[in-house]
Amino acid sequence: MKDRLMSVPEAAEYLGTTERFPRRLIAERRIVFVKVGRHVRIPESALADFIAAHTVQPIVTSRRRFGAVA
Repeated sequence: MKDRLMSVPEAAEYLGTTERFPRRLIAERRIVFVKVGRHVRIPESALADFIAAHTVQPIVTSRRRFGAVA
């Protein structure tokens, strides 16, 4: 299956951010990107991988404390 290449504005919309954020990820080499001439494109899978790598899972505890009801 071919990976869709997204422009910076499309990547920003996908991430729910401004265009500045994906541009910073590219400048800092924190995400995979492709240069097509002078254009920069980001594979959709790179965005999905970035989200997965930065997703914080909730802490699950087996004990719960309940406050006294007055």
